[in-house]
Amino acid sequence: MSISARGNLGRRGRAHLLAATVLLGSAGAVALVPQAVQAQTYRFSSVEVNGNQRIDAATILSYAGIARGEAVSAARLNDAYQAISGSGLFEAVELSPRGNTLVINVTEYPTINRIAFEGNARIKDDDLASIVRSQSRRVYSPSMAETDAAAIVTAYEQQGRLAASVTPKIIRRSENRVDLVFEIVEGAVVEIERISFVGNRAYSESRLRRALGTKQAGILRRIIRSDTFIADRIEFDKQVLSDFYTSRGFVDFQVLSVAPELTRNRDGYLLTFTIREGQQFRFGRVTTVSDLAEVDADEFQRAANIKPGQVYSPLAVENTIARMERLATRKGLNFIRVEPRVVRNDRDLTLDIEFAVTRGPRMFVERIDIEGNATTLDRVVRHQFRTVEGDPFNPREIREAADRIRALGFFSRSDVTAREGSAPDQMVVNVDVEEQPTGSLAFGLSYSEVNGAGAAITFTESNFLGRGQLLSFRIDTGTDNSTSRFVFAEPAFLGRDVRFGFSAVYAETDGRYNAEYDTRLIEISPSLQFPLSESSRLQVRYTAGEGNIRNYAGDSAIIQADADRGALTYSKIGYTYSYDSRRTGLDPNSGIRLEFSQDYAGLGGDLEYIETTALVGAQTMVWNEEITLRAELEGGVLSMLGNEDSRLLDRYFLNGKIRGFEGNGIGPRDPGADGILKSGDEALGGNMFVVARFEAEFPLGLPEEYGITGGLFADVGSVWNLDSPGGVDDGFSLRSAVGVSIFWDTPIGPLRFNFSEAVKKKDYDRTQNFDLTISTRF
Repeated sequence: MSISARGNLGRRGRAHLLAATVLLGSAGAVALVPQAVQAQTYRFSSVEVNGNQRIDAATILSYAGIARGEAVSAARLNDAYQAISGSGLFEAVELSPRGNTLVINVTEYPTINRIAFEGNARIKDDDLASIVRSQSRRVYSPSMAETDAAAIVTAYEQQGRLAASVTPKIIRRSENRVDLVFEIVEGAVVEIERISFVGNRAYSESRLRRALGTKQAGILRRIIRSDTFIADRIEFDKQVLSDFYTSRGFVDFQVLSVAPELTRNRDGYLLTFTIREGQQFRFGRVTTVSDLAEVDADEFQRAANIKPGQVYSPLAVENTIARMERLATRKGLNFIRVEPRVVRNDRDLTLDIEFAVTRGPRMFVERIDIEGNATTLDRVVRHQFRTVEGDPFNPREIREAADRIRALGFFSRSDVTAREGSAPDQMVVNVDVEEQPTGSLAFGLSYSEVNGAGAAITFTESNFLGRGQLLSFRIDTGTDNSTSRFVFAEPAFLGRDVRFGFSAVYAETDGRYNAEYDTRLIEISPSLQFPLSESSRLQVRYTAGEGNIRNYAGDSAIIQADADRGALTYSKIGYTYSYDSRRTGLDPNSGIRLEFSQDYAGLGGDLEYIETTALVGAQTMVWNEEITLRAELEGGVLSMLGNEDSRLLDRYFLNGKIRGFEGNGIGPRDPGADGILKSGDEALGGNMFVVARFEAEFPLGLPEEYGITGGLFADVGSVWNLDSPGGVDDGFSLRSAVGVSIFWDTPIGPLRFNFSEAVKKKDYDRTQNFDLTISTRF
């Protein structure tokens, strides 16, 4: 009797192998039936192994499990064959009893000479090589090749190419070697043709679609990758929907199901979210209690920033807990925990919140382990923790540190977990990250009516040498101007929560705002910025520079006087206070931004003045968040302290601050020798300005996947005041403009098309009815 089979190096081969095994096993059993009466067993005094080159004979015998002199039945021989074949080491196995000798003939699997990929265009060879487990100079395994093929298919499915197929094939070479080739058919992208919702009442489908990461296929489907069907992204979108509703007070919200359905042509998906919104709840009574003698409940209650009647938000609760626990830390109270106790009032749809200040378990941070940061230094990650080794362990602080690590943007993946350390009261914090590219080199082209055609080259590295530092170079060249800018920032100066910045600028213009003079500016500015509270920052800075007007060819006596003064230096110190309620995110629909800056020039140099600027901005969403309203009020005052007049280079020009007018389109002008003001007369700028901007953004009824919305705006403002006006009219005179906007979210950035009409203007103002800009929404 001989039991044998040869593998065919693939799925078909393994199927043949299994069939051969079953048939041979059956044949062996039939052949042994007559023999079972005369001799029911075999006894082998020796075993001979042939064909093995890399695998020891002893290893093969161990798989067979047959000892010398042992009584062996036909079924036992079949089991030995199955064991040797199942080891995955051999392409073919044959067992032949020859008298008292058992002969085992094997053919080992070949070694892999090289691995190649054919048919792939969307995923590079290097990326595919990192996916497969088969390796050159290793033994070829059909099962591993099939596993690798499945892994490649999964990678394509992550790109939305659900029809992708991969077939592993081999090409035989000399010396029992093979080339392993994965033949890939990538297939087309399966897009999401339509996203719809069932059960939504408070918010429209268009508003919910804007919240999702998955988008419908649109006119830019070949560029936008978020419209492909990816199962993992759908799971993420379910969480996004839940967060969207919960942050707006819908505490009972549920995603009941997500049903993806293939279109009739099987080239797209119809995605349907079935949801249950529930009722919207608001905060009811907000109280604070504590059984700890050292805790003043009233003092902790004052730290709560929740007002009864506000729409319920889990983020507001979390923010209050964090404030209370930080208060406990400042008072030297360790291991304090704040537990929110919620009482639901279905009658009036409110939630009463009771913050219980208790003492938590006495646990300490034993150490913080950081892994996976091949480029980023440990100290950059450690700086995101407000806790160090030996401090009391606070789970909330660990979660906040994890959020700060993710916000760095240095890592594609960051996991922060805690486990028990060397003792039950010791905790080890594990940080596991995966690096991602943080540098970029960009080239751009631009055009404006003011500056003409231009080009820009920008290099930015946000994690310079793994130190978490920002390094940026930018060179802008235009028809009549060029600007070079260098920026460096250290976010953790001297290991503290202080941001050190340094910037340097060199700029030249051949005709500023199309005027008849050239300018040159050189400036450096170091600065320090630090937080004052959760929502506010303070920046202090020093600025030194030199600027002058050259080659003046006009007839304005004021500008000629500035040019005659030559290059003037300035040395100034200043500060900026900023407040931004969006940092806390307590209200997802509204935000307030405030900036107030002052600079004093006079610490040496040729100029002495105080410059004050302020900006207040607000945004809110109304009509079930379909319409966004924005408003901004901005102003500035330049006050000269000496006998010198302000310079043209230091005064305000409302470049882009009032739509409907050119950059130097309004404000005082020098009428020249004829004394008649005309639009062609040269703008002088002003020592004061004020601008108010109002706008509304709303959907146009177009498919959301187009990324196009509309807007209306109204701007009003003025720039005025000169130190020595002479015969120039430098009085306050309001200008205003109205218009419509088209917002378009494109893969290259958000674009804004403004169509304007000046409503209130002077005859000599320079108007502008259209401009295209990069959208800088609130």
